[in-house]
Amino acid sequence: MDWTPWLAALAPLALMLAGLWPNPHRAPLVFADWAFGATLLALAVSLGVALAVALYGVQATATLGAAGVGVSLYLDAVSAIMLVLVSFVGAVVIRYSRNYLDGDPNHGRFLRQLCLTIAAVQALIVAGNLAALIVASVLMSLSLNQLLLFYGERRGAVLAARKKFVASRLADLALIGAGACLYMAFGSLDYTTLFAGAERSGGAGPLVIGATVLIAITALIKSAQLPLHGWILEVMETPTPVSALLHAGIINAGGFLVIRFADLMALSAPALHVLSVIGLLTALFGSLVMLTQTSVKLSLAYSTVAQMGYMLLQCGLGAFGAALLHIVAHSLYKAHAFLSSGSVIDLLRASWSPSPGGAPHPARFSIALVLVLGGAFAVSTVFGATFADKPGVFALGAILMMSLTLLIANGVDERPSAYVMGRTLAAALGIGALYFGLQVGVERLLAGAVPSTAPLSGPFDLAILVMVIAAFAAVTLLQSQLGRVACTSWGQALYVHLSHGFYLNTIANRLALRLWPARAAI
Repeated sequence: MDWTPWLAALAPLALMLAGLWPNPHRAPLVFADWAFGATLLALAVSLGVALAVALYGVQATATLGAAGVGVSLYLDAVSAIMLVLVSFVGAVVIRYSRNYLDGDPNHGRFLRQLCLTIAAVQALIVAGNLAALIVASVLMSLSLNQLLLFYGERRGAVLAARKKFVASRLADLALIGAGACLYMAFGSLDYTTLFAGAERSGGAGPLVIGATVLIAITALIKSAQLPLHGWILEVMETPTPVSALLHAGIINAGGFLVIRFADLMALSAPALHVLSVIGLLTALFGSLVMLTQTSVKLSLAYSTVAQMGYMLLQCGLGAFGAALLHIVAHSLYKAHAFLSSGSVIDLLRASWSPSPGGAPHPARFSIALVLVLGGAFAVSTVFGATFADKPGVFALGAILMMSLTLLIANGVDERPSAYVMGRTLAAALGIGALYFGLQVGVERLLAGAVPSTAPLSGPFDLAILVMVIAAFAAVTLLQSQLGRVACTSWGQALYVHLSHGFYLNTIANRLALRLWPARAAI
């Protein structure tokens, strides 16, 4: 047996040992320094794993167990990228937490739970079989639950913890069901056996389809998708580092799960369709509700809901590489956004500049949309991400370029000049080229780890793709007309309903309180 890949277990082991430090409340600052040292060790191990995978390819261990059920590790490009990401964000959060709660009597307990949660996430990432992944997922959920209850006297915190607990148990049941189906289909839960079986089969039987649909349901629940998104809104009742830590492989664990089993998911059209439809609806819902929120953290929470929906939409369209790139980018910027949320007002004041005056151009939006769509088609053709060959990447690139229409429209407005319009258009095209260039780079980096984006396979796929592009085009149009819409009675009514999230979380809270009453203190 080659024991070299087992060195990757040092990452979660270091943080687990730090979390088991005796009596951390006696000297919390000393414990914080030890915890930060453990995260740095985990980060160093993660970088070593990434280097080993880059040099020698996939690293897998034998299973210490039977029938692919037990302890094993599986290291490829996907797990290496995620392990480095989680270790890096975890190190930043631990360091931030050293001073954030200094003086709080429960400072040591908070740091302990941070270490144990990060260790569970790392164990989930490097797991080499589905049984080990399920165990790590349960441990991650239970440890996170303790963080959500850090302020147990807050009714909102108790409610969030209980809703998350119920949602996690539903996800666990779905994942166990998926494991049962895969075991009956392949006779093992070891990743190497599962991926080899998927490659040999060339298609999906009933058991595999059932397993992939259950994996999709698990991913939707773990990533706070409609209608089980409410718990993440009450996470604001916990210390800010918890909100940042959620983006270190916790809230995006659903996306990682789908990407991890991408070889199987690509064989199942029903599972991909479920991800596409629910992801699209959640992305639209979260992005619209986010615009109406006055609380910085609540706006960021709805943004996360929308981003996770968009990530799962990418998976549903078969763009697994794009989804992993999205996880990395979103985790880094959203963790930074939460940790710096206390300074956002100062940043906005510093960046404000007076309007030069003038009236909006009457054809501002039409000009911008034509330029952007034309640019998207040209850039995607250059990078080979055409509608026919890579529809998923093309659609996502078109959505990105549509989001730039407001940038170009602002360049046309007020006192337009060729200089301003030229710079604005060049910036939009540069962002589009960067997006498609990153897609090409990620696709090459993940070659062999995830399937490449597949072409259209039928009219239903085409209908979903058209629906995705049309839906985001409608949202872009609505954004461009917000000033006019806000003056109408129906627009004002829509704003009220959006600001309350169409009351979905209110209904969920009432149901949760009826089934499991939350007291003011526990």
